[in-house]
Amino acid sequence: MARPTHGYVNAAGEKIPGTTTIIGRFKESGGLIQWAYARGKEHGSLIARNLPAPKHLYDERDAAGAAGTIAHDMIEGEILGKPWNVREESRELIDKARNAFNQFMEWREQSKLEIVATEKSYVSEKHQFGGTVDAIGRDAKGRIVLLDWKTSNSVYSDMLIQLAAYALLLEECSEYRPEGFHLLRVSKENADFSHHFFGELDQAKRAFILMRELYDIDKRLSKRAA
Repeated sequence: MARPTHGYVNAAGEKIPGTTTIIGRFKESGGLIQWAYARGKEHGSLIARNLPAPKHLYDERDAAGAAGTIAHDMIEGEILGKPWNVREESRELIDKARNAFNQFMEWREQSKLEIVATEKSYVSEKHQFGGTVDAIGRDAKGRIVLLDWKTSNSVYSDMLIQLAAYALLLEECSEYRPEGFHLLRVSKENADFSHHFFGELDQAKRAFILMRELYDIDKRLSKRAA
């Protein structure tokens, strides 16, 4: 997703945080810690048995997620009307990614969803944050909807909060009033495609507003504690 090169600034010319920066500050990292611990144990076991091990801790993770990443790039390229980046990958990975892309295209044809805008950046003066919306669409009933796509093995609450934050930006800064939210997900290893629709995200909007307030409080406390 594109974003301003120098970040987001408010009307006064002051730098303000972006949506993902705010959410990322409070993102739960327990799963990543557990994964790193497990991989570390496996790495040590391989070395003890004089077997080859990945040079870097995340090599295995990146390889496992390659099929999903390729499919994500294909879907993003289709929605944004841009060529996806062709890389040197195995035929197996490409086939998995192509399967996910075909599933997406079938869903898109069935949904009759029309893309009306992509990669729009906005700044909220009310809440002092910025964000770049992946895509804005109009569904078969004529309703304005938001779209976002992720490479992930599950749907997490922070994804809904991100969509809700984009809705806050649109409601304040544009003529668009989202009446639905489409989350397109591609699993990492097998590149399975799934679609999730949410009619409203009022609680997620409230969660983001609280996160935005806590973001500033946390920064002030961190400076005080330093």
